[in-house]
Amino acid sequence: MPTTLGWTIADWQQAYKEGARPEELLRPLIGQLEEDDPAWIARLSEDGLTKALAELANKLEAAGGELEQLPLYGVPFAAKDNIDALGFNTTAACPAYAYAPEQDAAVIRKLKAAGAILVGKTNLDQFATGLVGTRSPYGAVPNSFNPEIISGGSSSGSASVVARGLVPFALGTDTAGSGRVPAGLNNLVGLKPTKGWFSIDGVVPACKSLDCVSVFGLTVNDAALVADTMGGFEPGDAFSRKVPAALPLDAPAIRRPGPVQRLGIPEAPLFHGDQQAEAAWNTALSQWRQLDTAGVELVPLDFSPLLELAALLYEGPWVAERHAAVEGFMANHAADMNDTVRSIIGNADKFTATDTFKARYRKKELLREIDELLAEVDGLLVPTAPTAPSIEAVNADPVTLNSQLGTYTNFVNLADFCALAVPAGFRDDGLPFGVTLISGAWKDRELQALASQWLNAHPTSLGATDKPRPAEVVTPRQAVPTIKVAVVGAHLSGMPLNTQLTERRARLLEQTTTSPNYRLYALPNTTPPKPGLQRNETNGTDIILEVWEMPASEFGSFVDLIPAPLGIGNVELADGRWVNGFICEGYGLDGARDVTEFGGWRAFIHS
Repeated sequence: MPTTLGWTIADWQQAYKEGARPEELLRPLIGQLEEDDPAWIARLSEDGLTKALAELANKLEAAGGELEQLPLYGVPFAAKDNIDALGFNTTAACPAYAYAPEQDAAVIRKLKAAGAILVGKTNLDQFATGLVGTRSPYGAVPNSFNPEIISGGSSSGSASVVARGLVPFALGTDTAGSGRVPAGLNNLVGLKPTKGWFSIDGVVPACKSLDCVSVFGLTVNDAALVADTMGGFEPGDAFSRKVPAALPLDAPAIRRPGPVQRLGIPEAPLFHGDQQAEAAWNTALSQWRQLDTAGVELVPLDFSPLLELAALLYEGPWVAERHAAVEGFMANHAADMNDTVRSIIGNADKFTATDTFKARYRKKELLREIDELLAEVDGLLVPTAPTAPSIEAVNADPVTLNSQLGTYTNFVNLADFCALAVPAGFRDDGLPFGVTLISGAWKDRELQALASQWLNAHPTSLGATDKPRPAEVVTPRQAVPTIKVAVVGAHLSGMPLNTQLTERRARLLEQTTTSPNYRLYALPNTTPPKPGLQRNETNGTDIILEVWEMPASEFGSFVDLIPAPLGIGNVELADGRWVNGFICEGYGLDGARDVTEFGGWRAFIHS
């Protein structure tokens, strides 16, 4: 059988479609997981694999043998060891804290239901407190490109095993950047979801009000599939959230429905003296500005309120929330904790309840400033990690360097944003460099669509392997209900009324034609000139049109702008689909000029 090193989820799926058996692929994989690899805290045993394979066979039988019913059939993955999984102790990288969970965490349960096989639990900064990957009694996890450099944390092990191609995806957690910094430092995709989209039931909390389960993947496609599998409301989880039926229309652009195209960037980015990171950022910016197909515009912004919000996470009373998570354990086992972690969490006693309320008030004030700052952009583009320090440097100054790594990550969860870290080439010293796309809650899929366009234009190898990056085919899906509208005249791209679509966050899906059953007329006395489309099955032809998609919540205001005799009805496309589209009542064609011969409104206007 072929080696599975560096396989994506698509590679695993294809192997099974071609007849490979899970046992044939998974036993050799697990056999090569080295015991002294600091990325692992625990690996699946031989007995555990036998049991997992039997359960997988039962799932396939229940699915009638249809692999499509199990989208992650036989796909191995890893999980950070602060996420409960049956058959493994949960340690949170603290042996004295270890316990045997009675059930899988909600996200693990959903992945297993889709056919995925958990092959091990991964190392982390103890109690998910850190962005460095060095604060663990199981050892510091080295960068997958240079063992002298940090891997990033706290989800260090999960990033390492994916970057080295041992598994196609792994779960981390993210409170302050733990699911993004390791992705940026290891040439990976790191998906930090909208808070509450993935349940945190069965996750050892860091700051429970901010915690997210995150996904490390080799591709955006893989991360998106895993996210769709894990996402969903969990009634038993007080922090789980339902996807809203619509996003607010009167919110800043970053919190409104629609594609992410105008990106705010730091007008004075901070790199803490790392000139190679700064050079890589400038190269990435020039490439983003050339991403013509995505229509991306970069807008320099003053990040001061975002940076002040970020500082609240560790310099304010939110550290007390970390203490709340381990209060009982820390009271009796403080000596068993990592010195730096104990010192950070121990700062909780410096804050009073009054301090907490004052900080919450300041957070609200900052969020109002941030909403005003971001009113004219759809998202943010930032360096994932502004520096890449060595393990030796972090050991010498663990707090300062850790804080620098969170410059562009700490504010995200406090602001209720989603984020997606993606590879962005390499520094001159050979280390990977990454950027992160950020937008408002429930804009996750819009970020995935933009990231796929970026990686297709500027592909890197997969993780630390030599595997070429496959084409990303994530389609731009909206996280809220949408309606498709076919336009044939003044609403076409570049035409006078197209702004009525773009102002409503609509996006162009395709240019196509009607079925060959229509005629087109230039209506008299209309400003700007407008056409009338009429179905004619006996003497018709195909007419060029565009199909746009807009949030359903915007559709009513759009229809209100349509003057008689025009209206919205059903239009048949060339491939037989029917969509909402502009039609014209019969009386409106009196005195109209038949312009069908031009094949479309744009050609007629240009004539």
